[in-house]
Amino acid sequence: MLDTGLLIIRVIIGLLFVGHGAQKLFGWFGGYGLKGTGGWLESIGLKPGVMMAFAAGAGELIGGLLFGFGLVTWLGAAFIIVTMLMAAAKVHFKNGLWVTQNGYEYNLVLIAVALGIALTGAGEYSIDALLK
Repeated sequence: MLDTGLLIIRVIIGLLFVGHGAQKLFGWFGGYGLKGTGGWLESIGLKPGVMMAFAAGAGELIGGLLFGFGLVTWLGAAFIIVTMLMAAAKVHFKNGLWVTQNGYEYNLVLIAVALGIALTGAGEYSIDALLK
């Protein structure tokens, strides 16, 4: 059951991060693509915006894929953690903890999940386990 639980957590979180990355990089799933995301990032002081959007989108996409498949899971988790730390620092910390006030609560939950999986391992239903 433990390995099934780890698989469910990894796949759901991984797929959601892939989706967020695709929103930033390609404008898929209702996203704004590199130009739109880059413009928003510049408006909050992250310059050059398109390059920052690419870095965030690539981190989310690659991190989500690695995390979801359980391939070099610690690295996928690191991409997720860094992305969420940046989002929290640049957008959410100033609003306090609670997501109802656009705070960093959800970022913290995702960081905890990624760190927890990185520390415990991806489980038997992962590419990491196949490569042992």
